Amino acid sequence: MATYTPKNILITGAAGFIASHVCNRLIRNYPDYKIVVLDKLDYCSNLKNLLPSKSSPNFKFVKGDIGSADLVNFLLITESIDTIMHFAAQTHVDNSFGNSFEFTKNNIYGTHVLLEACKVTGQIRRFIHVSTDEVYGETDEDAVVGNHEASQLLPTNPYSATKAGAEMLVMAYGRSYGLPVITTRGNNVYGPNQFPEKLIPKFILLAMQGKHLPIHGDGSNVRSYLYCEDVAEAFEVILHKGEVGHVYNIGTKKERRVIDVAKDVCNLFSRDPDTSIKFVDNRPFNDQRYFLDDQKLNNLGWSEQTTWQEGLRKTMEWYTQNPDWWGDVSGALLPHPRMLMMPGGRHFDGSEEKDASYISNNSNQTRMVIPVSKGSSTDSPQKPSLKFLIYGRTGWIGGLLGKLCEKQGISYEYGKGRMEDRSSLLSDIQNVRPTHVFNAAGVTGRPNVDWCESHKTETIRTNVTGTLTLADLCREHNLLMMNFATGCIFEYDAGHPEGSGIGFTEEDKPNFIGSFYSKTKAMVEELLKEYDNVCTLRVRMPISSDLENPRNFITKISRYNKVVNIPNSVTILDELLPISIEMAKRNLRGIWNFTNPGVVSHNEVLEMYKNYIKPDFAWTNFDLEEQAKVIVAPRSNNEMDASKLKNEFPELLPVKDSLIKYVF
Repeated sequence: MATYTPKNILITGAAGFIASHVCNRLIRNYPDYKIVVLDKLDYCSNLKNLLPSKSSPNFKFVKGDIGSADLVNFLLITESIDTIMHFAAQTHVDNSFGNSFEFTKNNIYGTHVLLEACKVTGQIRRFIHVSTDEVYGETDEDAVVGNHEASQLLPTNPYSATKAGAEMLVMAYGRSYGLPVITTRGNNVYGPNQFPEKLIPKFILLAMQGKHLPIHGDGSNVRSYLYCEDVAEAFEVILHKGEVGHVYNIGTKKERRVIDVAKDVCNLFSRDPDTSIKFVDNRPFNDQRYFLDDQKLNNLGWSEQTTWQEGLRKTMEWYTQNPDWWGDVSGALLPHPRMLMMPGGRHFDGSEEKDASYISNNSNQTRMVIPVSKGSSTDSPQKPSLKFLIYGRTGWIGGLLGKLCEKQGISYEYGKGRMEDRSSLLSDIQNVRPTHVFNAAGVTGRPNVDWCESHKTETIRTNVTGTLTLADLCREHNLLMMNFATGCIFEYDAGHPEGSGIGFTEEDKPNFIGSFYSKTKAMVEELLKEYDNVCTLRVRMPISSDLENPRNFITKISRYNKVVNIPNSVTILDELLPISIEMAKRNLRGIWNFTNPGVVSHNEVLEMYKNYIKPDFAWTNFDLEEQAKVIVAPRSNNEMDASKLKNEFPELLPVKDSLIKYVF
């Protein structure tokens, strides 16, 4: 049996009950593994659950929601995550009857975001999805064999329905995209740190207070209970020995009626069950029994170790020693609590409880990294904010990026440092604290690339030295740099003849050395391949709907006396610049031909200009030999293969369609 060894594990929901025990166990047993915890600190989460891990050098905590695609993608990339253990979920059945939409949002949508991030980044080697025995639905009372992993899913309440739905997504991504998924379905878990909405800690706390123990219905419902450390060991085994594509039941064949659990708790506190137990209204639907076949997991070498009596005693001792672990949880101890499930506090039955004292803010928590926006409270749910640092404020693309950020409500600042001055760039990064850096700075010539032929030092300083310096600083600070480059590093050749439809791909070596500008761009692109934090976007002959802008390709050629007539790939900025922002959100990297699919000739562009803008417009053509007499450096003409970009963004329009829609 092959053994899997992870390097960097993301554990979602690890400030909660089961996942905190798994996290603490892995930190304790595997100091070589880096563990990153992502938890939004909902009502049933507690940073104190992670106290055994917080001082470990291989542990990092991030406060955030799995529903934020930006944050999830960012973490997967910047932390080089290769393994996900996905525990985060709304799990309390009572709450699902009162607020089922929250369960759909957290359990299904949150899982979908994680899966999509795995697909996009393409770096995950294991995705362990934590589900529940409840997806099987009710087991027959007289069944002697439990549900096995291939049993039909028949959920009976909103909670289990959302978990079954999440499982379907996991299975689909495994089959459609080849994601290395493993699913677990577990019995009830109990032990220290559990939020007291669950049966056993609720009974223990009520018994400690001398109150009645409420039982739904007649107490005949049967459940199986596993001690938390045994379950943590099960996940350790599945992590290392579980097979991709398989499902594993984590269960026990030892069952107990709810009434018997209540009696056992009463006995621990020397209370009379007959006077201490109170029967209350049942749930809208309460499954009679869940029974699992756990042989498959046993075959991997796992088995239950903790007896019921020992586990219940340990749990009782922990709660008696830590009565204030959760603060005031009186609302959770009601027979039928109705949580509003608002992160940052606990809210029952419409009455707010703002006690968040369970979140420690002392100096010992310096390793707990909690990203929040300026001016926000760490107690409030915050969508992780984007903040862009943009270079090229006075440039055309840089200016448009700022306007797009304003339109989309994205925080941004323009860099003040000079590209060749490392200390000033470092100051920008430290002051702005961006999530992404956009480099739209570059020397393209004044008014055109001919200028670069006589200003080679200035061109190298910005296009090569400055770009590499910024990329290096971004790598040091775990930042993705979106680098606007050029496609003017190719020219038609025998392998890519004009009019053939065969475009240059991202893997092709630059073959155009006609201008010094293009030489510097080809040089820096090659050097940037050493930086895995850079996304290079090859822009060509940019066009926008602003036909007054002198940098606009249409504006340029409409003002020339004569133009050549050669088909070229072009970049329609109105369509593609928003895509560059989306690429940043997806943390895409590498080289991309940043053009619309297809080519368009000078004459075709001017014909559109005449038809849509200026009916009396006329122009004259001349050939490349004539053009060479009026320019200093030759110009690049080529077709670029945009299929990689089209595959990532299927809605991307062909160049002529995009021209009509966005420009004319």
